[in-house]
Amino acid sequence: MIQINTKDYIYSKLDKIMLGGVTPRPIALASTIDKNGNPNLSPFSCFNTFGVNPSTLIFSPSRRGRDGSSKHTFENLKEVPEVVINAVTYSMVQQASLSSTEYPKGVNEFLKSGLTPIESVSVKPFRVKESPFQLECRVRDIIETSGLPGSANLIICEAITIHIDEKILDEDGIIDPQKLDIVGRLGSNYYVRASGDAVFSVTKPLTTIGIGVDSLPESVRMSKVLTGNDLGILGNIESLPTSEELKQVILPSDLASLTDKKEQVHHYAQKLIAEKNVLEALRVLVAFG
Repeated sequence: MIQINTKDYIYSKLDKIMLGGVTPRPIALASTIDKNGNPNLSPFSCFNTFGVNPSTLIFSPSRRGRDGSSKHTFENLKEVPEVVINAVTYSMVQQASLSSTEYPKGVNEFLKSGLTPIESVSVKPFRVKESPFQLECRVRDIIETSGLPGSANLIICEAITIHIDEKILDEDGIIDPQKLDIVGRLGSNYYVRASGDAVFSVTKPLTTIGIGVDSLPESVRMSKVLTGNDLGILGNIESLPTSEELKQVILPSDLASLTDKKEQVHHYAQKLIAEKNVLEALRVLVAFG
């Protein structure tokens, strides 16, 4: 593997490596306003949420790498410490990208991008009408990491009022990623669309304690068929099958008739895992794998 000492590496190249490897990143389409009431709109992908008591978000309008100058968003936040963070969906990603153009100070990116400003409830900056998820925030703290070219300016915000379009909710009132159709930032000019087959679920080991991959039989751990993800799923099961459960395992007729069937059994178990029949997959593997 390539090894990089970040202190000795050219920061312009390091920036590409960091942004290309730490992905995908959510995008904060940040709406701010200066002391004279001029609105500004710009997207930032160094962004995430950090707890809900209080509801905390952090994003970074970093200093420009070429000359260390600060961005209008950062300057505005020092004058008016309020911001609206708008989610960026696939239907508006090109307009959001356009708003990142380095227009002169005072130019209204709402007009340039064609996005629609609407009044906020708790803060002065405008919301973006086209965004189905909007967070009105007050700035709690600003941390300048060095003031050097390419350095981060951490904007620590508290969400005061949240606006959610009912159309993106499921029947339980939870945000449905398929309906939200949000985009994330990758390296270079690449983005990712978080919908369709790109969205999948992983059962979190929070309420149960799995046996772990190390507790699986050696023949399963060393399988030439099962992937690391397959093993991770099997390791999330709470216990190995009992002897009574193993007695009840029946293979499909085409497998049962084979003399040397270990590899085929592992393929069959992999199919069961894909069908979310994980317990049966483990029983098959322990009994015949």
